Amino acid sequence: MKHMNPLTGALWSCALAASVTCVQAQDWPQWRGANRDAKAAGFNAPAAWPKEFAQKWKVTVGEGVANPSLAGDKLFVFSRQEGAEILRCLDAATGKELWKEKYDSLGATGPASSYSGPRSSPTVSDGKVVTMGVRGVISCHDAATGKLVWRKDEFQGAWPRFFVSSSPLVAEGLCVAQVGGQGNGGIVAYALAEGAEKWKWTGDAPGYASPVLLTVGEAKYVVAQSDTKMVALGLTDGKLAWEAPFAVQGRGYNAATPIVDGQTVIYAGSGRGVTAVKLEKDGEKLVAKELWKNPDNSVQFNTPVLKGGILYGLTAANEFFCINAQDGKTLWKAPFPTPAPAAEAQGADGGGRRGGGRMGRGAGYGSVVDAGSVLLALTPGSQLVAFKPDEKAYAELACIKVAESPTYAYPIVSGNRLFIKDQDAVTLWAVQ
Repeated sequence: MKHMNPLTGALWSCALAASVTCVQAQDWPQWRGANRDAKAAGFNAPAAWPKEFAQKWKVTVGEGVANPSLAGDKLFVFSRQEGAEILRCLDAATGKELWKEKYDSLGATGPASSYSGPRSSPTVSDGKVVTMGVRGVISCHDAATGKLVWRKDEFQGAWPRFFVSSSPLVAEGLCVAQVGGQGNGGIVAYALAEGAEKWKWTGDAPGYASPVLLTVGEAKYVVAQSDTKMVALGLTDGKLAWEAPFAVQGRGYNAATPIVDGQTVIYAGSGRGVTAVKLEKDGEKLVAKELWKNPDNSVQFNTPVLKGGILYGLTAANEFFCINAQDGKTLWKAPFPTPAPAAEAQGADGGGRRGGGRMGRGAGYGSVVDAGSVLLALTPGSQLVAFKPDEKAYAELACIKVAESPTYAYPIVSGNRLFIKDQDAVTLWAVQ
């Protein structure tokens, strides 16, 4: 590019920026996909499922259970190697490293030390990529070049018991993150462009879940599951609009990301079943009308997926479940059918029990993705399970090995491509 004229250089830079700015239909640019709803666009299920997929590439990136994020032709991977937390930008087609940025980090310690790497997914938006380290360091990089734009570490030494698992939310030019720990934490919004603090709410410490966006009329709210509450905060000002108690009863965690369907919010937690409420405006506040409560299916480190008015998920007892999202009634439950290799890990959706056995002694780990004509579940035993979105009964289509070490991140599904993050590597599989 030594002899590139200014106009050509400008056009090239714009094209590069556009490739990581515009969200495409098959992108997975943040936690649980483009809309944080675990829906994958453009997947064509094979007419006959193979016994194995074709491996296109595999890259060792270091430990951690953070989900990669896909934007255009670039895959952003956040992990830990050699005493540092590292953000890599890989060419999605080849696995070639395009850039890498890192900073020193002590990682997770204590009960969470068996997996000391990041749990939080990179969030790609408006030409930026935001990460949140296992000790709460928030970094914003230029997505095209990797250059650091800003970094925050306001709650030094404060994090949840099993360290940070929440993934930042970007909306309306704001980066919203659940930060800190017991007695010193809350939810903070920063300007994405330069990192200036716009508001801070300190009404409760964070749990392990991630915030989502809710729209009521023309107003937008951040809905979050904190350590002991469910809350809705104004997106632009951080003012508390609604809260409901949701403290853990006995042993357990607040680790399931809330599900938003119009004005309905569905939330779940260990030992407390699944609850659906409708939020409506009441002056400057929101009021909640409980629609239903299902006590039969409690989740631990799994966020269910809503598809066609039906909720599919994985209980803390390692059972798939299916709930009618209109009335909250359980339609069916089925145990995960295939034994998986023993494993040890911390959950990607938060928490710190060590795994082992079929899907982990701690149980309840896993993820379910709406892939159009099928549902895809990835378990810690490194098996991708395909099953029908059927409200009458569980119907398995395939169970395929996709890694040699434990998998606690979501499968990234894009077209016929399947990106899998295991204990220390990322693999691209072709689903044919």
